[in-house]
Amino acid sequence: MNINKISILGCGWLGLPLGEFFVKSGFSVKGSTHNLEKINILKDAGIEPFLIDLSPSLNKDADKKFFDSDILIVCIPPKRRADIIEYHQNQMKSLIESIELGSIKKVLLVSSTSVYPNTNGHVDENCILPPAKDSGTALRIVENLFMQNDHFQTTILRFGGLIGYDRLPGRFLSGKKNLKNGSSPVNLIHRDDCIGIISLLLNKEYWGKIVNGVMPEHPTRKEFYTLAAEKEGFDVPIFEEEQSNQFKIIDSIVVGHVLPYSFKYSSPLHTLM
Repeated sequence: MNINKISILGCGWLGLPLGEFFVKSGFSVKGSTHNLEKINILKDAGIEPFLIDLSPSLNKDADKKFFDSDILIVCIPPKRRADIIEYHQNQMKSLIESIELGSIKKVLLVSSTSVYPNTNGHVDENCILPPAKDSGTALRIVENLFMQNDHFQTTILRFGGLIGYDRLPGRFLSGKKNLKNGSSPVNLIHRDDCIGIISLLLNKEYWGKIVNGVMPEHPTRKEFYTLAAEKEGFDVPIFEEEQSNQFKIIDSIVVGHVLPYSFKYSSPLHTLM
């Protein structure tokens, strides 16, 4: 991997441990936060901190040295708001303008499998069906903005639902009743494997591609969230006795196939052991 300097936009739940991983691997890491209180947390992790805010334009006092790196990893999900599509698009347009003025030539854009609609079957990276929700539409538009830009190469990494550590899935549906789609398969991934897959893509210099990051096994919502609640000491959710007709099973034709990868957690059930 011919990379020395890595910038991570958004050192939150995923970005911060990702930055710590690359610091321990010997890279020079720059990380951004929009919260002044997190500056010292980044410093303590060995990450050079930058105050970057996209609201939706880039803050005028943003240090342009953040964009002096070999690669940029973008970990900024769309904000939940009424104008999510327009707002997220404007955020990323402002970001792209700054990338173009810097030295970055490779971008890894962390996206989501919410870009895929429910097909009642399997979908993979070749699926071009339009998203069903505004959040997915916002992501798909932004993905295209990055992929079509000639100033740098972009790989899109679409993660399933993120779990692990303080994200206890047993709490998500705890005590809820009359829940639908209990027989729907879940599409999840543990944070450790998120970091492992990102490292794999950088090591293999897998650029200009779309990649799904999801555990290869898909238990049902009822099976997984019931067991999670039991294991974690929460009230068990109650699902209606019906067959689901709203689901999708996310497959990856890259991770584990085109690029060999051994999941630390190949099934959501393994995270509960």
